[in-house]
Amino acid sequence: MVLAGLFLALFATSSAVKAKQIAIVIDDIGYHQRDLEFLSLPGQLSYSILPHTPYSQIFATLASQSNKELLLHVPMQALNGKKLGPGALTLNMDKAQLQQTLGNALASLPQVKGVNNHMGSALTQQTQAMKWTMEVLKKRQLYFLDSRTTDLSQAQNAANFLGVENIGRHVFLDNITTPEQLQFRLEELKSKATKYQFAIAIAHPYPETIDFLRHALPQLTEQGFELVPVSQLVEKKYIQLAQAHGKGINAR
Repeated sequence: MVLAGLFLALFATSSAVKAKQIAIVIDDIGYHQRDLEFLSLPGQLSYSILPHTPYSQIFATLASQSNKELLLHVPMQALNGKKLGPGALTLNMDKAQLQQTLGNALASLPQVKGVNNHMGSALTQQTQAMKWTMEVLKKRQLYFLDSRTTDLSQAQNAANFLGVENIGRHVFLDNITTPEQLQFRLEELKSKATKYQFAIAIAHPYPETIDFLRHALPQLTEQGFELVPVSQLVEKKYIQLAQAHGKGINAR
């Protein structure tokens, strides 16, 4: 009986790891009342909320009541000099300023389970700033999703250095919002989920995106994909790493 139970547990773990799982994060939440409409979409979407914005609190409250996973969408300085908005982390901040700014933003949205960057192509390249950021997340036991707005991002390296669980975005779903491009990016996402056993997309609260997702999300389930919160894929990543490490030890 004990061996049978152990076998079933191992089989369940193995099956869970092999399932094709997808997380879709809706970024840039908080500035517009229409953002609330995205809570009506089916399935376990995740939502990343900009701090100190007009609808951040009501969105967080309603999302939590619906058991939706939330992230803090932290504005970080970009190379293009775009306006960042409140709660932004910038290159001219020292450690105390950056950590206080991030801490205040997190305190305003205690429901979040993780953090990802809004823009940040300049700041995420800076190892020291990323280490300061990860120190805050480590204390609060939050994960970091790298939006990967630059190929030179040091965010995940800093997270690994400080022991912060982290993961990276695979696909931007709606950089171009035509139906053809949305479908093309979704197919790319599905391909990556099939190849790597999981994949993460980031989308935005555009009218074209919500119309597309209303039809596309039910089809994902029919096609054998499971829509899950980001935290579940963070956990899955570390299960895979542990299994790979175990195989390496056995091989030696």
